[in-house]
Amino acid sequence: MLPHRVLKRASSLTSRAFSVGPVCLQGKAPDMAEGNSHLLVNNVRNRLRQIVGASTNWKDHQQAMAERASLSTYLASSQNELPAKRMKDSEIEVHLPLGTQPSLREKYLNYHNSVRFGRILEDLDSLAVLICYSHTWNKELQKSPLSIVTALVDKIDMRKNIIYPDCDIKFTGHVTWVGKSSIEAKMHMTQFHDGAYSPVLDATFVMVARDPENKRAAFVNPLQLEGPEEEKIFQQGEINKKRRVELSTASLLKVAPTAEERNVVHSLFLSTLDTKTVSFRGRILPPNSVWMEDAKLKGLEICHPQERNIFNRIFGGFLMRKAYELGWANACAFAGCRPSLVAVDDILFQKPVEIGSLLMLSSQVCYTEGEHVQVRVHTEVLDPLTRQHSTTNVFHFTFRVEKAVPAVLPQSYGESMLYLDGKRHFNETMKGQ
Repeated sequence: MLPHRVLKRASSLTSRAFSVGPVCLQGKAPDMAEGNSHLLVNNVRNRLRQIVGASTNWKDHQQAMAERASLSTYLASSQNELPAKRMKDSEIEVHLPLGTQPSLREKYLNYHNSVRFGRILEDLDSLAVLICYSHTWNKELQKSPLSIVTALVDKIDMRKNIIYPDCDIKFTGHVTWVGKSSIEAKMHMTQFHDGAYSPVLDATFVMVARDPENKRAAFVNPLQLEGPEEEKIFQQGEINKKRRVELSTASLLKVAPTAEERNVVHSLFLSTLDTKTVSFRGRILPPNSVWMEDAKLKGLEICHPQERNIFNRIFGGFLMRKAYELGWANACAFAGCRPSLVAVDDILFQKPVEIGSLLMLSSQVCYTEGEHVQVRVHTEVLDPLTRQHSTTNVFHFTFRVEKAVPAVLPQSYGESMLYLDGKRHFNETMKGQ
């Protein structure tokens, strides 16, 4: 985020920022008082529908999407044809007035009198899309010819464990890096409590631009950097891209584990051998340990039109919410107490989920250390006619509980790779803590 810059309206797509007045009581922020003109979270998706010409009616929505094909003529044939945009052109501020408007709380409230984090994930996903449309907006066109979708969630770092259900929340964000057809957007969430805003989380999303029919990549506006601070932010985006490439190259689905990781797996294997049988097949569970096979949960969702996005597919935020809630339940059942989220890491969107799909979710505790539980959630769609499974998403969540948790142990080679992958993600998360 650009800390010393006053947030301004980004074209006609974003909201006006406001100076903070006198400190108010409890969780009601002065800049969310009735009468102030600002964009609310529950209006973000309506704004996105206006940008792409989508309809709120399911029947009309399908026709509107079919008409988008004609917008292909407005696509740039190269990035050089597009004007450079500044970071401040995409700066936005969006409010979630849980303190000022109590009627909004029901949607966000959980059983523990806190905020449902899955709902926050939905809001972040919509906000990231709006930020990218603010960067690429052409005021001469009534509709954007671009279909901007989520490619991955690079990182979400929690700065605070408690999110109050009766205190106002503010989201801010802007574009921090662009490629030819991809855009990185950083967002920050703060909450008004005890007379001031305090940070709750920082999130980095990577979005991709495609043609109006969402079939091929499309060029996006280059980024014009203003000053050393923005150059530093952009360089961090380059570093993030390089890191993602390196992690993908070293994936255990592509290459063998390192020598150190092979030693880890062998040590785990030796710790489970039954010394009385002197057999490779004789396996016993050490004290304070759980087999990975016994540390999983599964779920199923029927994907209804209500959960569609502006491009007539299942909303990515909905997928994140369902995966998070299953992963949280998995960590809770495993640890025997309520977990708190530490970080969301490396969510991959490999394939869109169509309306009417049978979405199968599988959550696995794949690594533990001290008071931490690393959970991997894999989602896939099942074609009931062909019975074929296709992976759509992979999610990684790091949780913390208030007591030491059992070790989770693999039995098969495949489980050992899941264990090592979980360990890698955990170590990467802990670097930033």
